[in-house]
Amino acid sequence: MSIFSPSRYITCVEHIDLDALWASGKRAILLDRDNTLVPRDRTCAPDSVAAWLDRARELGFELIMVSNNWHVSHVSRSAGELGMDYISFACKPLPFAITAGMKRLGARKEEAVMVGDQLYTDVWGGKLAGVTTILVKPQSTADLWYTQIFRIFERMALRGVPCEE
Repeated sequence: MSIFSPSRYITCVEHIDLDALWASGKRAILLDRDNTLVPRDRTCAPDSVAAWLDRARELGFELIMVSNNWHVSHVSRSAGELGMDYISFACKPLPFAITAGMKRLGARKEEAVMVGDQLYTDVWGGKLAGVTTILVKPQSTADLWYTQIFRIFERMALRGVPCEE
């Protein structure tokens, strides 16, 4: 399996089956912020995302936001609203912030999953950190100019990869 191939590709965070994740031995979920939890064109996560995160906590999952966003105030506000710790300016795909997030959560690689909307940052970073990866479709078409360029290559790389509902 390629370093750019996610373990799963799914339409949105809320469609990730938490019971199945728990049954597979996962105990820690590392989550990207922009276009994964919070649409890029909004400041707050949708209620459905907040409810999914609450369910994850009820099951016993440890959660942390690992975001490349360098606006610490945006990341800290979102993390606070969603009730989790955070790492901003993560520099994914470098694996260091993902590894640091696992350490904060007290999780081993086999217990962790990285969830994000970008193949070349979230998935690659998760793979380099040695964790399971779940790619979700972006919540919004709004993106930074350079992310829009990566999206072109992402679409080509994902051609033929089925996306679960």
